[in-house]
Order: sequence, then C-alpha cells, then structure tokens
Amino acid sequence: MDCPILVWMLFTNREMTPEEYSKCYTVLRECVPHAPVRNAPNEPETMRQMIAFLLPLLMMRHRRVPRSRWRDNITAVGKHWIEQIHNVENDNPVAAASRARSMIGYHTSYDHNLVGMAMTQGRKEDVVNIGVGIKEIVSPPGMSANDFAISLYHKLTPLEQSFIAPDLGEEVVMRRLCVLLALKQAYIKAIGQPMGFDWSRLEFNIPQKTASGDGRPLHGWEFRVWSSELGFPIPQTESHTRQTYQCAVAFFRRTRDTRFVWQTEAKDLESWVQFITLDQLLNVADKLVE
Repeated sequence: MDCPILVWMLFTNREMTPEEYSKCYTVLRECVPHAPVRNAPNEPETMRQMIAFLLPLLMMRHRRVPRSRWRDNITAVGKHWIEQIHNVENDNPVAAASRARSMIGYHTSYDHNLVGMAMTQGRKEDVVNIGVGIKEIVSPPGMSANDFAISLYHKLTPLEQSFIAPDLGEEVVMRRLCVLLALKQAYIKAIGQPMGFDWSRLEFNIPQKTASGDGRPLHGWEFRVWSSELGFPIPQTESHTRQTYQCAVAFFRRTRDTRFVWQTEAKDLESWVQFITLDQLLNVADKLVE
C-alpha cells in the first residue's frame, strides 16, 4: 500500500502573547467548534492543545486548499480523515478514482514543548490508522531515571522491563523507556483506543524488531522511530537549554510483516519530517479560516 507518510513537528519555543492567544482561539472556535479547549491564556497546556487542533488547518492551507473546499471527518473510534470537496457533476471513472485516493488521514499529539502531526494520503480505509507518539526524554523533577522507569513498569511487559534494567545506566534507561512509550502511544492512537488502554497488552521487542498485542504479532504495521533535539535561549543569560524528544509513528500498511524504520541521520528525516516554528503558525493564523 503506497501511502507516503509526512510528519510536521512544531516547537513551542515561547508562550503566546495574550493577543496571539486570542487570535488563535477565535480561529479555533470558528473552524474547529468541537475542539474541547478552554479559553485559558494563563494555562500553557491549552496553548499546546489549541496548536494541535490548528495544525490540520495549516497543513491544508499549505496545500492551497481553501477552507470551504474540505471537511474534517471522524470515524466511530475517533480517527480523523480529511475529504476534499469536488464538483462531481459529469464525473468520469478516472476522476472518481483519483478523488477516492485523495483522502488525508492524520493524528496529532504533543508533549511539553513539541507538538506533532502525522499524516498520509490515499483511500479512506487505508489512511485512518495512523498515530504519532511523543515523549520527552526527561524524568520528573526530584525523581531519578531509574525510579521513574520503575513507576511505569505497569505499562511494560516483563521482557520490556528487562530492556531498561537499572544497571544499564540512567541515560540508556531513559532513552529506551521513551522509545517504548512513544511506540505504544503511537499504536494505541493509530487504532483509536483511549489512553486508558492497558499498555502492557502491547510488547515491543526492539532487539528482535517484533511487536505484538495480546501475544499476537502486529502484522501489517510500520513503525518509524526518531528523536528530535530542540534548543532555546535561557532568559537573561547567554546560555541555551536543550530538550530531546523520542518520537514514533505507527501506520497500518496491510503487509504480511511488521516493519521498523529507525532514522538517526538528519538527512534521512528531511524527506518526510518537517520542523516548523510557532511564529510560522502565528503569521498565518488569521488566514486559516479562508
């Protein structure tokens, strides 16, 4: 199934001003009235939520499709897909087939300062099962990486727990833990399950490049894994701080096997992962309704 995957990653390197927040919230209420986002400018979490709902609008504007020419649909399990509105009068079989392959499935997610959207294009039944997972590689304040990992053992299988044994060192433990969590989040969202889903039902055997759910192989799934490192200045200093995120995309390709794609070089990511800034969104926010 030849459905290309494209990912947008937006780094919120600063908070919105009250004016920017108000402008974006007005757009959100007009274009995505069902979005469960409260108007709370003083709560950074609502800004991330709002950006996640605005990214599909930005994507369609980038494709030069007017807002009146597409609709955002949702399946019974909450999977989103965008249908472009065409004039079907005097439609011919070739045009009809092309229209059927123009559906866009997408999923958005965020963690701390990184908001991501994974999307693909094809037939509706082929594009809806896509999900993106994002986990910042950091433990909560006052908690060691090993203690943090142990607190999440209930989301892992015994085999997965063995991959993050404390004697491996905190850096290795955190990186591997976030890989497992990002993969599970991506898959859970790709199949339209709520976050209350029992994560330990899934098992990712990274060394063997296999994945299973309830003990059954996840045949037909493609998993792409990469990390995103972001930096921004520390106020009133000349220093910078860096944040690293583990990211994953899960997509059902209907193949006979399970495929893992590990991207470690920037040049390999450039063809399908694009990084954008908050200012790029804000610069066109008032035009997203057009």
